[in-house]
Amino acid sequence: MTWMQLGGLPVQSEIGFVGLGHMGTAMAANLAAAGHRVTAYVRRPEQMDKLVALGLKPTMEITDLFEREVVISMLPDDTAVRDVVLGREDLGIDGLASGLKRGAIHLSMSTISTSTASHLAKEHVRRGHGYVAAPVFGNPDAAKARQLFIVAAGIPTDVERCQQLFDNLGQKTFVIGTDPWQANLVKLLGNMMTATTLEMLGEVVAVALKRGLDPKSFINIMTSTMFGGRAHKIYGDKIVNRSYAAGFVMPLVLKDVRLALTEAENAGAPMPSVNVVRDRLITGIARGYGDLDWTALGLIAAEEAGLNVTHLVAVN
Repeated sequence: MTWMQLGGLPVQSEIGFVGLGHMGTAMAANLAAAGHRVTAYVRRPEQMDKLVALGLKPTMEITDLFEREVVISMLPDDTAVRDVVLGREDLGIDGLASGLKRGAIHLSMSTISTSTASHLAKEHVRRGHGYVAAPVFGNPDAAKARQLFIVAAGIPTDVERCQQLFDNLGQKTFVIGTDPWQANLVKLLGNMMTATTLEMLGEVVAVALKRGLDPKSFINIMTSTMFGGRAHKIYGDKIVNRSYAAGFVMPLVLKDVRLALTEAENAGAPMPSVNVVRDRLITGIARGYGDLDWTALGLIAAEEAGLNVTHLVAVN
């Protein structure tokens, strides 16, 4: 085997992967398809056959990742990331930080707080590891198509070593800075822009419906003129078509909203529109919509407008 060097890593690298949800599974499969040998850490044995069929090497032992050149985490929240990286002493579970070889990189692609990112970076540096934060913009379909947008931050040499992996996973990488937390702040603020856009789209569609205006025509006019961005086009159509299929589900959105509001409070910069979204999400979850995508903010807006939502619920 010839091991060509590209972006600081061999073309065929030994990669570890933690976090095999819809996003993580698609990403890990793309890395395997690109020729990397991907060891995937799982907790449920029923996942094994599916992962093997995707070209991955599943394991239920976190220690099997310790000798990998790069270990990628794609986990749902701060607690999950901390448990995997730092371990659980109370349960006798080792963490990545305790066993990664010197010079290995933890590539954190999860959406987490800046405080957790900073803490993990310090821990890895102390132990002789690299740490790069690289959260992504995109849904599971974009992950499967390798169309993610990646926001990366870390020591430049570490980011460069990961560039080949970024190229295997996404369509464009934005390097935002040298401190990993900077990438996580960009991700949180970006998600807030999308969440508030969804709230406004839901509100105007509700008004259109109540006044007897065709919401599809309205959204088409708006996205063809003043609001032609990806969020308005993609999510405007989903809200009009009542497509609330599980993707970025409401509890995870609420987690990000709370993290962003904490960042805003620490910065002394109010985000009143995000507070509205937080309350809408809490309402939606309380009404049993926790398994729906954040496009269901449009469903909440319709309910609040007094519309008969029975015929509006479509999870196609």
